[in-house]
Amino acid sequence: MAKAKTVFYCTACGNETPKWQGRCPACGAWNTMEEHVEKPVPAGRPKPAPGSTGRMPQRLREVDCGTEIRFSTGMWELDRVLGGGAVEGSLVLVGGAPGIGKSTLLLQICSQLCVERKVLYVSGEESERQIKLRAQRLEVAPENLYILSETRLSDIVEAVEQTRPDILIVDSIQTLYNEENESTPGSVSQVKDCTMTLMHLSKNAGITVFVVGHINKDGNIAGPKVLEHMVDCVLNFEGDPNTSYRLLRAAKNRFGSTNEIGVFEMGDRGLLQVPNPSQMLLEGRPEGAPGTCVACVMEGTRPVLAEVQALVTKTTFNVPRRTADGFDFNRAVLMLAVAEKRANMKLSLFDAYINVIGGLRLDEPGADLPVVLAVASSYREQVIPDDLVAIGEVGLTGEIRSVSNMNQRLSEAARLGFKKCVIPRNGTEKVEIPCGLTIYRVRNLREAIEVVLA
Repeated sequence: MAKAKTVFYCTACGNETPKWQGRCPACGAWNTMEEHVEKPVPAGRPKPAPGSTGRMPQRLREVDCGTEIRFSTGMWELDRVLGGGAVEGSLVLVGGAPGIGKSTLLLQICSQLCVERKVLYVSGEESERQIKLRAQRLEVAPENLYILSETRLSDIVEAVEQTRPDILIVDSIQTLYNEENESTPGSVSQVKDCTMTLMHLSKNAGITVFVVGHINKDGNIAGPKVLEHMVDCVLNFEGDPNTSYRLLRAAKNRFGSTNEIGVFEMGDRGLLQVPNPSQMLLEGRPEGAPGTCVACVMEGTRPVLAEVQALVTKTTFNVPRRTADGFDFNRAVLMLAVAEKRANMKLSLFDAYINVIGGLRLDEPGADLPVVLAVASSYREQVIPDDLVAIGEVGLTGEIRSVSNMNQRLSEAARLGFKKCVIPRNGTEKVEIPCGLTIYRVRNLREAIEVVLA
């Protein structure tokens, strides 16, 4: 009988080492190595004969893929992030902080899913009575919804074989355990084994599986990194615990784009969809205050308007302080350096703070110009007009470069009542200007500041 082999996995990158180390040699993360005991393979086990599995290689052109079968979850915001709806036979992982609304979202979509399909909701954290009370609060009482409170994987597989559901919801993967594995629930090996079983169940039986995943203190999904590689789609629930708004992003999607976002609002009776996130992000915007500018960014195919605020104040330290929330810190430092060099702003003597309102994170280059204009407004103590939107990428020489989907951005700005828009001069000759919107085309940062803060 072969001896059990002990290895250590990095929960951040999945790297395997024969002994424990404080720092992962592959990704450099600290205190991420977890022990895993591999099952010994009995000696003398005969190898399978060729062709005994019944599956032989096929020519790519001979494979019949059919059509991709999608169905709506009943929430258009979730369907948008999934790429147009859930795909039959797919495995979807939903992660997020505790109390963010993962279980609430999955229980709410059961109302629409159970109209034509059978759903099995498995919870390893709540009893059947607790699930019933939460369903009553959310006003979810469909006929074809089956619930099960279980953590043993074999019992869950048996329940699936007996019930034969079209959709399986597991809350959460960290609570399941395989009795053949001696590790504790939530360990690297248990999460890996349970996810592998659910993946085979999904692919072989054509069941759509939604799995809830907890996150660790670093904000990553707890467990091995291979967990995210095995699933078809990874959805991340984000949001400030002090606000009621939630953002749903796709970190991975084999059947659609990963640039889409879904916006929800947590209410007394669950999550409410926000059809107009731009209006939500601009609520409570101060009027006549320096240091604020409106940006228009693309989240997938959806243009979103967000408020960028900047505060420039004289420093009391030898090295001025730089802080950015909702905007990349290195990019913010780069923009401040360009503003000081090309716009003659002595920012080396001032602390600079940049914030994006509403918990949104601006990652695209089109948000460069609004950030610099907000900094210039706070530096000069001059107010940017409340009905102005800025769009453009800022280069190191101070030039303003064009960005994609300009027509959609301008249409969204005009729809929300904005009257002025600053855009790059180059590459925007064929832009269709909406009625009632005045366009200012600028070549560089100096022109933009003169137009806005004239």
